[in-house]
Amino acid sequence: MASYSLSDFKIRLIFSILTEVFDAGRTLDKAYAIYFKKLKLSNDEQALIVSLVNDVFRRLNYYTYIAGYKKIKDIKKHVNKIICVIHLVHKWPVPRGLQDCEDFSIKDAKTRMEEADNIPNLKYGCPVWLDEFGKKELGDRWETEKPYFAKEPRRFIRVNTLKITRRELMEILAAENVTTRECALPDALEVLGTSAIFKTAAFKKGLFEQQDAGSQEIPLFLDPRPGNKVIDACAGAGGKTLYLSALMKGRGSIIAMDDKQWKLDDLKLRARRAGAYNIETRLIDTTKVIKRQYGKADCVLLDVPCSGSGVLKRNPDTKWTDGTDTIRELVQIQADILSRYSKMTKVGGTLVYSTCSIFPCEDHNQVVAFLENNPDFELLNEKTVYPSAGGDGFYMAKLRRKENSEKSPGTGKDSNAASNEKSDAVKDNTEVRKDNPGSENTNIESKDTKAATKTCLPQQNGKFC
Repeated sequence: MASYSLSDFKIRLIFSILTEVFDAGRTLDKAYAIYFKKLKLSNDEQALIVSLVNDVFRRLNYYTYIAGYKKIKDIKKHVNKIICVIHLVHKWPVPRGLQDCEDFSIKDAKTRMEEADNIPNLKYGCPVWLDEFGKKELGDRWETEKPYFAKEPRRFIRVNTLKITRRELMEILAAENVTTRECALPDALEVLGTSAIFKTAAFKKGLFEQQDAGSQEIPLFLDPRPGNKVIDACAGAGGKTLYLSALMKGRGSIIAMDDKQWKLDDLKLRARRAGAYNIETRLIDTTKVIKRQYGKADCVLLDVPCSGSGVLKRNPDTKWTDGTDTIRELVQIQADILSRYSKMTKVGGTLVYSTCSIFPCEDHNQVVAFLENNPDFELLNEKTVYPSAGGDGFYMAKLRRKENSEKSPGTGKDSNAASNEKSDAVKDNTEVRKDNPGSENTNIESKDTKAATKTCLPQQNGKFC
C-alpha cells in the first residue's frame, strides 16, 4: 500500500459506509450499493474502499481493541477512531482533526496493536461465540482454519463452456485488460487485480460467471450427464444451476426450484445470457411442487440453507451477531429438507447434499442421521473443502438411491413415511432457501448483485436468510 493518508473524500466515504452499517443496521453489501451507486469511482478507488472496510469487519474486534474499547458496540459512536486505526494498521500517517479523535493517542494505539497481534482471536477477527462453536465442531482443525477467515477472498470465475473454451476466454479477457490464471478445476479461472469484470463485453455475452472455486466443485461432484433429468431444489441465484447446464452440454432438463420468485426471475435472465436453454424454473409455493417430482430425477442437488461458516471472509459483517441459536434452527430445517426432497431421486439416481459450511453438525452428521432413517440410500462419497485450501469452505456428500429401494417412486410413500410426515402447514413453513453468499462471489459492480450474492449467517437484525 502507498505511504500516505487517505484523502478527505475517502475518509468521509468510509465513515458513511461504516455508519450505515452500525447505525442504520444495513448489511455491508447494501451499504456499498447505496454509496457506489451515487458516486462515480474508478475501479481502483472502489476496490481500495472495499478492501479497507471489509478488513474492518473481518477483524472488528481487532480494530475495536486498538481503538481503546472493550466492546464492539462501544465503537459505534466513535467511527472516526476506527478510521485512525485503519491508518495505523496500514502504516499510514494518522489524519489530524477528525471529530471525536481529540483524545486518540497514537502511541497507546500502537501498544494495543502489538498486544492484539499476539491474541489470535483478535488478530484473526474471531468472536467468542464463533471460536467456542468452531472448537466444539472441528477440534484442533479449527485452529488451522481460523486464520483464513481474516484473509481477503480471491476472485474466481467459471468459463461458460456452452459458448467458449477456457483458453479462448483468457485471451478475450486479456484483450479487455483483465488478467486471469488457470486453476486446478477444469473450468475455473482466478481473476488477478481489480479489473471490473462485470463491465466487460465477455461478461455481457455470457462467456463466464463469477463463482468461487469451491462452489464449482459441487456441480462437478454431482456429475450430471447429457440427457439426464436434474433437479436443483434450492437453486437460489442459480450459479450451480448454470454450471449443471454446461456440464450437461445443454441437453436433458434441469428444474431449478426456489421459494422466491425474484430469484427465479433473475435466474431466467442469467440463463438466457449464458445460453442455458434446458433450465426450467419452478416456484415452491406449496408442498405439492416437491411431491409431484417424487421418484423422477436422475440427479438431485440440495444446496441447503446453512450457517455460511465457510464463506465468512466474503460476508465479514455477519459473524458479529451470535449465531448459535440460528444454527440450531438451520440444522432442523436442513434435516427436514433432506428427508423430504430426497424423495425426488429416482431408484438408481444420485443425490448431492451440500452446504457452504464446514461445521459437521450441518454436514457429515446430517448425512449420517439421514442414512440411519433412510436405508434405501447409500453414501458414495463426501468431501469438505476448507478455506485453508485458498477459496471458500464447502461440504458435499453424494448418495445413491439403491436399486432395491423399498420406496415406491412417484407415490411419495415409504415405510417410515407416517412417522416422518408433518402437517402441510409446517412443511410450507420450511420450504426455505438460503441466499448463501458464499457459493458465488459477491458482485458489487453490476445489477447482478442480488442474484450473485448469498448470505447465511445472522444479519444485523438477527434473522437468518
